[in-house]
Amino acid sequence: MAEFYRKKKKICMMCTGKTVNYKEPETLRRYINEKGKIVPRRVTGNCARHQRVIAREIKRARAIGLLPYTK
Repeated sequence: MAEFYRKKKKICMMCTGKTVNYKEPETLRRYINEKGKIVPRRVTGNCARHQRVIAREIKRARAIGLLPYTK
């Protein structure tokens, strides 16, 4: 019999109390990859509601020039 292991469930960092703001590009860089794309929630471990918040904040930061659209 092959033994399977359970993958540890990722927890949403924003549900634990951390906030994300478009004025802090250092924290937003965790949620974009090297090409400048927004990382999906299955990779980051965020819940759907907070993933939408993160995407909105990244788009705001890009619009005013704090984050690049592409690398």
